[in-house]
Amino acid sequence: MGFLWMCCVLLAVFSGPGLGGSDKCDEVRKVFQVREIGPSQLLPPRPRPGSDLQVCTSKTLMCCTKKMEEKYQVAARRDLQNLLQMYSNNLKTLLSRNVAAFQETFEVLMKQGENYTNAFLQVSYQKMADQAAGAVGELFTDVGLFLLGSELDVDEFVRRFFDGLFPLVYSHLVSPGAGGLSSVYAECVRSISRDVRPFGAVPDLLADQITRSGVSGRLLLQALHLGIEVINTTDHLQLSRECRRALLKMHYCPHCQGLTESKPCMGYCLNVMRGCLASMAEIDPHWREFVRSLEGLSAKMHGAQDLEQVLLGVHTMLHDAVRHAEKSGARLSTQVQKKCGPPSRTPAQSVSIQEGSSKVSTLLKASNRAPGVSLTVRSREFLSSLRSYLTFYIGLPDQLCVRELASGDTPCWNGTDIVKSYTLRVVRNGIRAQSANPEVKVRGEDPLINQIIDKLKHINQLLQGKSIPKLGSLDQIETGSGDAEGRSSGDCDDEDDCGGSGGGEVKRRLFKVSKLSPDVTGDYKHHHYHHPPAKDSKIDSSSGSLRRTRAIWVLVLACLHLILDL
Repeated sequence: MGFLWMCCVLLAVFSGPGLGGSDKCDEVRKVFQVREIGPSQLLPPRPRPGSDLQVCTSKTLMCCTKKMEEKYQVAARRDLQNLLQMYSNNLKTLLSRNVAAFQETFEVLMKQGENYTNAFLQVSYQKMADQAAGAVGELFTDVGLFLLGSELDVDEFVRRFFDGLFPLVYSHLVSPGAGGLSSVYAECVRSISRDVRPFGAVPDLLADQITRSGVSGRLLLQALHLGIEVINTTDHLQLSRECRRALLKMHYCPHCQGLTESKPCMGYCLNVMRGCLASMAEIDPHWREFVRSLEGLSAKMHGAQDLEQVLLGVHTMLHDAVRHAEKSGARLSTQVQKKCGPPSRTPAQSVSIQEGSSKVSTLLKASNRAPGVSLTVRSREFLSSLRSYLTFYIGLPDQLCVRELASGDTPCWNGTDIVKSYTLRVVRNGIRAQSANPEVKVRGEDPLINQIIDKLKHINQLLQGKSIPKLGSLDQIETGSGDAEGRSSGDCDDEDDCGGSGGGEVKRRLFKVSKLSPDVTGDYKHHHYHHPPAKDSKIDSSSGSLRRTRAIWVLVLACLHLILDL
């Protein structure tokens, strides 16, 4: 009996720390509350068997309950989505800011072009300048609407501008007289403008240049909006059930064993992240082509496709148009009088020379180029920054593991225990490679990602000029916020809490995709992550825990044998 009593005493002494005592569960409780994973009432008061757990299974006593496991799964998904948003934030900001910057540049250029044109009229044709200002303003307003995607026919609004200009040119230059044309006569002159072609080929030439440069400008804006939609979609990627369970196992299952400070092994993390983000990797070739197509579009935006040159050169084309009308004065007078009769005029209104000079001075001052608004410079700076994100989607899983999630040292978590190295095969990126993934089963392609890929293919064709849309109708690509929240691309069940991604704040960090080292991005066929002998005390304590557990079972068996003999 004395020996039996001694066995029981030894059993009590060894069982406390060896089976995950309350001190370890206290640490689990602390992390559970600090990270706001769920209410502390879900935690067991002491270690318990984990037979009811579905993912975090273990033969040892656990600091988890089934409800905790469910909360951990939601937290693991939320953590990944927050990381995705954090890592894409700089790219999204780059695109959003440049959408605003390019729109602002377009507005500045249009205002400067309008001022240049009005200043030219005030200097060269002062008598009709004030009357022409409204038509000039309407022309540049239409150009601006066209750039921003409105359904406008460029040929039509350019011809409308010259139609409205013809009565003024006829009244002041072709057939000058005292006073202006009556409204009825002016309307008659305007109505025959397209028949008599007073400005020669200039209207067609201007319409062609606005179309070419304007299509490039609006394509640029539309492409940036689509880039933002791509990011919004991938930021709110709906994770498959297998992925959510793998994330739970990697991030929070060690907590159930009291290992709150453990990190996954690098190879283990890469398998989980490459499996979860396999569909994102499929975006990579189309994203690369997207960036290069934008570079190609930018390179073509010169000459007739240089929006800046076209807008700031409207006044020179207007000069050519008026000069053509003046040279064709005799022909035009004959044709107009044949259609409309002799000119009918209203009393003249005098304009002081001082007032006209003041307007010229004001317009010339307003026409001065503001520094830093060059479309070429802005485009070059933007593309230089965007080029840094060329490999964003193919490198994202590796970046998350290397910079945020995985342990670069030993010991590390392999999904079951704390070990020195991860010994399973590490697969490549992409859906095809996941058939050999030992950690995450990938069932197939994501329909939302496929939609984004189709849109990228289409915009790439437009950017490269392979598909020529109807002028003024470039909305075959439906761009928008791209917020994919609430739309499921995978299966969902009660345990997954598919209602939303949850809250949580993640600190923002500057991020630029860099070239990864070969040991992270290379072929990992049967590659193991070997490390030098562990110096960390965690693996020593884990090994000690295993030794204590074996000793306890030896004592238990001895006690049982003694009891049976008695």
